[in-house]
Amino acid sequence: MIPNLRKTARKLGVMLALLFMATIQNAIAQQDSQYTQYMYNTVSVNPAYAGSRGHISTALLHRSQWVGLDGAPTTQTFNIHSPIGYRGVGLGASIVNDKIGPTSETYVDIDFSYTVYTSSEGRLSFGLKGSAHLLDVRFSELNQFTTDNSLQNDIENKFSPNFGAGVYYHTKKFYAGLSVPRILQTLHFQEGSDPTTAQEQMNFYLITGYVWDLNDNTKFKPTLLTKLVTGAPLQVDISANFMFSEKFILGAAYRWDAAVSGMVGFNISNKFLIGLAYDREVTELGKAVFNSGSFEAILRYDFISTKGNLKSPRFF
Repeated sequence: MIPNLRKTARKLGVMLALLFMATIQNAIAQQDSQYTQYMYNTVSVNPAYAGSRGHISTALLHRSQWVGLDGAPTTQTFNIHSPIGYRGVGLGASIVNDKIGPTSETYVDIDFSYTVYTSSEGRLSFGLKGSAHLLDVRFSELNQFTTDNSLQNDIENKFSPNFGAGVYYHTKKFYAGLSVPRILQTLHFQEGSDPTTAQEQMNFYLITGYVWDLNDNTKFKPTLLTKLVTGAPLQVDISANFMFSEKFILGAAYRWDAAVSGMVGFNISNKFLIGLAYDREVTELGKAVFNSGSFEAILRYDFISTKGNLKSPRFF
């Protein structure tokens, strides 16, 4: 009896929350996708990273957030980027698919970067991102308790363009980047005399990290990602990863006033990385019986041409 009551209450709460979000009459801040393993997925937030690994690099990521909560966010990303023949130029492409409740969003991005040498080790890159956004909102999936004319017609593949920019600096041990992946503040959902809108706000990212060689077999890499969005709390992610024998990666992270995370990774070869992360909310949401935390997995493959020389896996 109690499990059934919990299930019914859970579904009712989610439906009410989704209905509230769908019918709100003023603009709200819409944020970009959230990643725990951002240190392996930098090109998704900064176009200047494209080509910085020195070879063709691909990554596939899946994130399930707040597992157990009906309509909770899920995200899939795929990206590929590489330097091209002309010195200093990098190109990349990525697809990001987000789903939350009755809403699905797909971004198709093209990244361009240009790198200048600032020293024997320093590289400074400037990047531009062009983006196509497709939006689906399935109002028909909502259980509506009142009739609202603005929620009668589903939105299918609504297109909007966008662009972004970033700068990225790195040496063999240090990196830092500043970026705004989407600059245009596009209005989504419905327009008219009584609009239902959500405004896509600019997301400002600061990312940085450093690699210390603790000994011949152990590397230590602390990282920081800060995201600033108008109308939303400042997000600060602090993480620390250890790499052992160029193979095993073990780490932890803290998302300020939001979640704690554990991360593991394994370099199957000097080309192939697999990474897993688990988040647990430290907010009231994390105490809910129907929330089992968030899970994230990433696969990254680098097309490295060693030409007889063994390369160590790149830690960022």
